[in-house]
Amino acid sequence: MGEVGQNLGGAANITLTALLDGRLSVYQPCVGHKAGTDAVLLAAAAPDLGQGTFVDVGSGVGTVGLLVALRQPGTTGLLLERDPVVADLARRNVALNNMSVRLRVLEADLFDGATRGTLRDKADLVITNPPFFLAGRSRVSPHSGKAAAHVLDAGPGEQHDGHGHWLRATISLLGPHGRLLMIHRPEALPQLLAAATGRLGEIRIMPIHARTGDPAIRILMMGTRGSRAPLTIADRFVLHGEGGSFTPAAAAVHCGEPLSLM
Repeated sequence: MGEVGQNLGGAANITLTALLDGRLSVYQPCVGHKAGTDAVLLAAAAPDLGQGTFVDVGSGVGTVGLLVALRQPGTTGLLLERDPVVADLARRNVALNNMSVRLRVLEADLFDGATRGTLRDKADLVITNPPFFLAGRSRVSPHSGKAAAHVLDAGPGEQHDGHGHWLRATISLLGPHGRLLMIHRPEALPQLLAAATGRLGEIRIMPIHARTGDPAIRILMMGTRGSRAPLTIADRFVLHGEGGSFTPAAAAVHCGEPLSLM
């Protein structure tokens, strides 16, 4: 991944990040949450949709949705993002990568009833990199953009039980036999599995490790709506070898190779 600092429209400092050996470029804020390896892993694990549709929930500047669309040219997608500044960057990135015919940005909140009503029961795939931390239980970054990306906080009148709240809301967007794919921290897994009970089956989990011998730092989790197939655990995926460089498998994924959870 390469970065070049720029000023976009004179309004904010923006970094232009090149992904997949320069085949995709995205504008993102220099300060705050920035897409990187998590986005690449998530998009690489997306199942083959053919001519199907997907929704990238909490899309940020659109990195994951753009990566999926680049790898799967038959797909069409929706990038759902509630922050107006970030959603505007997502629109710019869609145009920058000539994806306007296939990708649309919707500035809306996942927890808004009208939004969910419009999108409910339609997507072949929902893909999401949700906030990893819970409001009131985690130290919040002083940078508003990073805080919004990292901390889950329900809107006015919303009741939630943690990470399962996000999962249930995203599942509601899936069509029959649609699949949900997400990346998260391992400690969230009990809540995620509890929320998936009776809603998702054929759940597949892949542990992501920074280095061999270290505890997992992320999990990839995919499930199918309405399935009753059992849960399976995929082989672990290790990002870095000796000296800190990418392992051959990680380097291949960052160059555009798919990542199978089978």
